[in-house]
Amino acid sequence: MIDKAFFELNPARSVIAVSGEDRQEFLQGLISNDTTRIGESRAIFAALLTPQGKFAYDLLLVGADGRYLIDAEQARRAELLKRLKMFKLRSKVTLDDLDADFIVVNLFGAESLARLGLAAEPGAAKELGGGAVFADPRLPDLGARAFLPRASHAQTLAELGFSEAPMGTFRKLRYELGVPEGSQDLIPDKSILLESGFDELHGVDWQKGCYMGQELTARTKYRGLVRKRLLPVAIEGVDPAHGTAILLDGKEIGEIRHAEAGFGLALIRLEHLEAISGKMIEADGARVTISVPAWVKLPEMA
Repeated sequence: MIDKAFFELNPARSVIAVSGEDRQEFLQGLISNDTTRIGESRAIFAALLTPQGKFAYDLLLVGADGRYLIDAEQARRAELLKRLKMFKLRSKVTLDDLDADFIVVNLFGAESLARLGLAAEPGAAKELGGGAVFADPRLPDLGARAFLPRASHAQTLAELGFSEAPMGTFRKLRYELGVPEGSQDLIPDKSILLESGFDELHGVDWQKGCYMGQELTARTKYRGLVRKRLLPVAIEGVDPAHGTAILLDGKEIGEIRHAEAGFGLALIRLEHLEAISGKMIEADGARVTISVPAWVKLPEMA
């Protein structure tokens, strides 16, 4: 865990809002987690899936001022809003793009949650500077995420006393912990939630009612169909491109999902995990080391 407390602006993420009296019921039928848990003191992690049960969007949601503020991928926010509007029908909800109003900030380091007055538990949330801040609902080691007004975020961050981290520091931390985010790490219309850690990262509620794509997600879990996992990799050499095959003794055992500055994520076939333990593997000439984070729960392989 990184020492002290740091902040880093996250231009890859953006804020949208869902408001209106039907907001909870509207999202409950669409996303993988339980919207009844969202509040001003609680944030959740969830996914919006395709009707076939494949990944479409990853979301962090928190309550604020009688609406839901949602952290979504900045480059894809317009298409996300368009897709949500397709399901609106007669629901009494309003969908707004708040990118011009709010900025997303990562707050991390060993002292970050304590300095923010947040419990070290996934999703603990509170008001901050006219916006919201919450312990990352995926993994406490990721620190906190804040939605702050663009007009006053600099003052709020200065008052907190956090040091500004070099750009890319949070991404490195996230990759070291093996946590994917956005379409750079998760492939729309292809990635499967349980191969990508959404269960252990508190992104799926198994007790809630039906939601779009639930059938594949449930079948994958209860029939033990997880045969691959997205895992962190450390790289020596030139970062391999997305989709580069990872080889062991000339045999493909997985592929690079994304790599940057010597760290990244790779989708690995679980049947080969034992064989690669302590061995050097390669991807397009780069030396690759695969690790399994403590939070990952692997299935027993037959």
